[in-house]
Amino acid sequence: MGRVAVLMAEGYEEGETLTIVDLLRRGGLECQTFSFNNEFVRGMHDMYIKADKYFNDEIKNYDMLVLPGGRPGGQNLLENQDVISLVQYFNEHHQYIAAMCSGTVVLEKANVIKGKKVTGYTGYQDKLVSGDFVNEVAVFDQNIVTSQGPATPYPFSFKILEVFGKDVTEMKEGLMYNFAGGK
Repeated sequence: MGRVAVLMAEGYEEGETLTIVDLLRRGGLECQTFSFNNEFVRGMHDMYIKADKYFNDEIKNYDMLVLPGGRPGGQNLLENQDVISLVQYFNEHHQYIAAMCSGTVVLEKANVIKGKKVTGYTGYQDKLVSGDFVNEVAVFDQNIVTSQGPATPYPFSFKILEVFGKDVTEMKEGLMYNFAGGK
């Protein structure tokens, strides 16, 4: 099936985070959101969304860790040493790690992208220097999935579903993704 933990730090990008959770659940993955201090977490556009669970060691039992972006959500993830340690744990145990937009800088700080193809927000080739930065919408290399920004959670989520062996062809059709010009 696949179990995915999505972190919700204060200032997370709502469009990215909620779209990821929605699409992964639609695609048949068990997907839970985790907050740090409060049950309801304020996003960067002042939307308060209730997290499924509080951040804890249970996350280590998930198959994938997802780090959405946002301001200051990405920075809040970056400054949280428990998050950095968790990313390193996932990498050391060959578990999947996915990040998009400003969440990708956490991967650099955790030193888990060396020699791996990655992408990120515009200008992030200067921030993701240990990885092999490519200008693609969503990238999967070894155990890392990355994507660019607020307009890319659909291809990012489809890439995650494919990593778990899901065929997203019908899902794309049902969501009118191809009709809207998605690739």
